[in-house]
Amino acid sequence: MLNTILPILLFAALALAVLGALRRFRMWRRGRPAQVDWLGGLLKMPRRYLVDLHHVVERDKYMSRTHVATAGGFVLAALLAILVHGFGLRSQLLGYALLAATALMLTGAIFVFKRRLNPPSRLSKGPWMRLPKSLLMFSGSFFVATLPVAGILPEGFGGWLLAVLLAVGVAWGVSELFFGMTWGGPMKHAFAGALHLAWHRRPERFGGGRSTGLKALDLSDPSAPLGVEKPSDFTWNQLLGFDACVQCGKCEAMCPAFAAGQPLNPKKLIQDMVIGLAGGNDAKFAGSPYPGKPLGEHSGGPHLPIVSLDGKALVDAETLWSCTTCRACVEECPMMIEHVDAIVDMRRHLTLEKGATPNKGAEVLENLIATDNPGGFAPGGRLNWAADLNLPLMSEKKQADVLFWVGDGAFDMRNQRTLRAFVKILRAARVDFAVLGLEERDSGDVARRLGDEATFQSLARRNIATLSRYRFKRIVSCDPHSFHVLKNEYGALGGHYEVLHHTTFIDELVRQGALRLGRSKADSVTYHDPCYLGRYNGEYQAPRNVLKALGIEVREMQRSGFRSRCCGGGGGAPITDIPGKQRIPDMRMADIKETGAALVAVGCPQCTAMLEGVVAPRPEIKDIAELVAEVLIEGAEAPASQSAARREAAEVH
Repeated sequence: MLNTILPILLFAALALAVLGALRRFRMWRRGRPAQVDWLGGLLKMPRRYLVDLHHVVERDKYMSRTHVATAGGFVLAALLAILVHGFGLRSQLLGYALLAATALMLTGAIFVFKRRLNPPSRLSKGPWMRLPKSLLMFSGSFFVATLPVAGILPEGFGGWLLAVLLAVGVAWGVSELFFGMTWGGPMKHAFAGALHLAWHRRPERFGGGRSTGLKALDLSDPSAPLGVEKPSDFTWNQLLGFDACVQCGKCEAMCPAFAAGQPLNPKKLIQDMVIGLAGGNDAKFAGSPYPGKPLGEHSGGPHLPIVSLDGKALVDAETLWSCTTCRACVEECPMMIEHVDAIVDMRRHLTLEKGATPNKGAEVLENLIATDNPGGFAPGGRLNWAADLNLPLMSEKKQADVLFWVGDGAFDMRNQRTLRAFVKILRAARVDFAVLGLEERDSGDVARRLGDEATFQSLARRNIATLSRYRFKRIVSCDPHSFHVLKNEYGALGGHYEVLHHTTFIDELVRQGALRLGRSKADSVTYHDPCYLGRYNGEYQAPRNVLKALGIEVREMQRSGFRSRCCGGGGGAPITDIPGKQRIPDMRMADIKETGAALVAVGCPQCTAMLEGVVAPRPEIKDIAELVAEVLIEGAEAPASQSAARREAAEVH
């Protein structure tokens, strides 16, 4: 009986899965065109799955082992089941191989079942709660049905009753795992996720690469949409990426806005895009809602606006403006989904088409247009902070080894202390440097995060034109946001430069023996990783190396390195100022206080401003340049032959 029923069940499920795959693919293709390497992507997909994706999954050892057993066992079991029970290749060797695969899958399924007995709050419930049972049914049924093939049990063992029970189990299992992969259900992520890895929007991320710069809009194309108004305005492979979401909630657990009670949950945002792709409402969403936003009141479709004025569309505008663009969600996502790209794409439509940037957003953008800086300060005051420093100007020197990009911290009295400290370091190390002075404009970072691509590109092109007039080897900036934009986003507009953050440059000077340093008096220090230096650019070690060179032992926060908690200062969040139950910098200060450190070392003017805005009592905040400048031994040139001692890399969590 089983020899007749199993092939029917298997091939029927496969046929329906193929039909579902075609239907799903047509849904994704509702999006705008995107250039992908069709064949090359498919050929690279196994390595991307086994290496790049698994590297992220491996951070959770329990789920890593579970994933290997369950996913690996299923792929092997499905292929072997089709050969053995579908095509009737009843070889004893194949039988034992199928038993091993189903046993491996069964082991993984037991761990999934255990995980779901008391699941973390970040995990979606609903249909996902039946997944362990389906995995157990698939693996268990095929294991028993294969025992006669391996010669362990005689043919026909158990009679009609066992045959019927196994047929029911197989039907259950193949329905969830084959049919559900393409028609919708917990296993949908497996099918969409594999193709998402093959045709990813940012293929540069694979093979150890890094890709964090926002994609530029083609403002010269009148037919191109200015941002994303409706789901079909996303590129088709972005829609594919949304469909790959496994609803694990790791992005939710890391999101500073969600933790602060602001109306953003990155996991739900991605699921809302899936709802928009297929049409419907969020009433059946089985995870945590946006804080303060009840389920069942928002709906959409592929050609309907994502954000509407009546507040009943897929997403409320304040959800998009809550994001700090810290990329914690992207860093944690095991499916490598690009949440921040989607958020900025939708912001672009609100800003460029609707003029709907909230709170002080419109004022800041107007200031950038009128004065080239977000604060609206008179451009002629850009060098007032250095009136007594006699800084070398590029307009006079024409060339230098280092172009010091000052940034808009020049208008902020607190950040001016950092700038002056860094100038002191440059001069102590006898660095050949110069500044643009009054020729420098805002880098455009704030405009771009707020969705004003036109103002960003205007500022960027003018800066690129200015830089093209001079010769220099490298640009160094104390601002990670300017550093990131110059390094990773100006290139699309023709500005290709070697750009360093000032902590990286100081670390280089220390290693070369170009600085004579005393020992810092700060003995209990913790270091806060800026998002745009760490997660965006992978620089975690240089700041810690510098602190170690000062004799400082860093007390690491529980959330540091690539899992550092955002200060709340990125993405224009302080400008849009969406309220929540608590402030993000207050949460970060709580992390800091847990270390018992008396001083916080930082490397970003925005992080400095956000952390110093926390009500006292709190630790003192100092930029790493200030700490170095305090212990410089002046009046004697550093020996040219002096080499910095090699330091063991501090572990970054």
